[in-house]
Formats: sequence, structure tokens, C-alpha cells
Amino acid sequence: MTDEPVPARPFAEALRSAIHAGGLTLDRLAERLRERGTPVSLATLSYWQSGRSQPERPQSLAALANVERLLGLPAGELGKLLESPKPRGRTVHRLPEPIDSAAPWSDPEGFDRMVVGVDISQDNQLTRLSVHDLIVVGPDRAKHVQRTRQVLRAEQDGVDRLVIVAWGESPDEPLPELVPVRNCSIGRISRDERTGQVATELLFGHTLAKRETVLIEHEIRCPEPLSQAYDHERVSRLPVRDYLIEVRFDPAALPAHVVRFSDVDGKERVKALTLDSTHTAHALAMDLEPGRYGIRWSWR
Repeated sequence: MTDEPVPARPFAEALRSAIHAGGLTLDRLAERLRERGTPVSLATLSYWQSGRSQPERPQSLAALANVERLLGLPAGELGKLLESPKPRGRTVHRLPEPIDSAAPWSDPEGFDRMVVGVDISQDNQLTRLSVHDLIVVGPDRAKHVQRTRQVLRAEQDGVDRLVIVAWGESPDEPLPELVPVRNCSIGRISRDERTGQVATELLFGHTLAKRETVLIEHEIRCPEPLSQAYDHERVSRLPVRDYLIEVRFDPAALPAHVVRFSDVDGKERVKALTLDSTHTAHALAMDLEPGRYGIRWSWR
């Protein structure tokens, strides 16, 4: 079975044409909407113009009215092209709208400052088919290996990069460094010493065509791991088809308790985990919605 492209829709086509004719970038349009008190994330705007979702909730429809004004369109010009709202409920499967790029971070303004030097505009044009995080904790209880493998699919022609945000375990540690391992190289890097975060562009080996997939691997390294680690967390602002996380402990430093956790829409869920014969805890999740996911532990 193969995935089919998203079919063309009148609303998406009209919005895309109006944005192009108006000479506004999605970044600038999102900024103008924030100024008018009807914020819409860059990722959501991209979903609207690609046909993957449409405005349905009252706040989204209010933002659409401002989109029409900003693009010089008559009132209701785009709204009349909307399809009937999809049924909602637990039994209805629908693609969740991505959360704003800065929303998962405790300091959104700091996040915005950090990513100003990198290009995050292509992130929402990549479907996360598979993500695998492997964490190795040493006898000093610090993280010694953080390796990530991802399988991504381009949803438009011309996608050639992904931005990775990393942070250290403690403000006292040096900023972490991202190291390419497979099918990628380093582009621009933006660091924020105040928050201890680093945004790094991972450039693919070639520019992707629409529906083309790419497999990339990278590691996050701290030159001098000083702090004990207590968790590993992935902040996902876009859906992920399947996510596997492994945390492997040194036999000389085994944890007292280990749990998996998720935090979606402010609701946290926790479940106890056990170590296998290699002293590894793992958690597998399918069809992740935007939110926080990970494993945390306590020491004896």
C-alpha cells in the first residue's frame, strides 16, 4: 500500500494563490495575524494552503477573516470555499493541527530569538514517518550517547533541511553539539547561552522531490557531561507516525524506578517500565499528536 497525495481543494488553492499574489511570506502573514490578536502558527497556515487541514474552530475562522483583509480579498472570499466541517469524536481519525513552533518551550521569546538565525520554514513540509531515540547513560549517571534516526517524507518539492533543537541537562554544562551521522550535514547554527538551547540545521544529501523519503541520523553530544540525567524528552510540534525511545543504563548505575510519560494538551499520562536483560527501558508510541513524550527515572 502506498500513501496518496493530498487531493487539491478549492480553499487551499485559493489561499495559496492569494498569498502568492499578495507578496507575503507565511512568516510575515503569521506575524501580522499575531499583531491583530488572531494568532495562527506557521505550521497551521502551511497546512491550510496545502489542503491538509482547514479553519473550522471559531478562533480559526476569526483569523481567516483577518487573512482575507491582509491579502486584500473581499470579506468571505476564502470562507465560502471551506468544506463542511469534519465529524468530531473519539471514533473519528483526523490529522491533528501542529502546535506553534515555540509553544512547547517554557520561554517562547527565547525560542524565537534562537531560531531567527536558522530556517524552520521547511519543518512542517516533512512528515515524520519514524523517529527512534537511543540514549546511553554511563556509570556516572550522565548521558553519554544521544542518537536519533528519522525517516521523513517531503510533502512538496525543494525540501532540503530539518532544524533540530537541543539543550543540556543543566545551565552549568557547555552547550550540546549536534553531530551528523548519516545522510546529513550541518548548516547554520544558532545558540542561546541564556536558555542553554541550540538550534541546528541538518542539510540533507540532496534536495527532495515531493513524496520522496529520506533516512537521516544524528547525535547530540555534550563535551563535558557533568550532571546526572533524570529523563529524556522529545518535544514534538508535529505528528509522528511511530516513535521508539530506548534508554540504556550502565550496570554500575541502575535506576530505582523508570516510567514513560506523555503530555498532550496539558494532560500527562505515566506508565511504569521495566528494564530488559541489557538494562534498557523502551517505549513505543504510534500516531503521536503534538506534545511531549519521553522516559524519566529516579536513582537509588
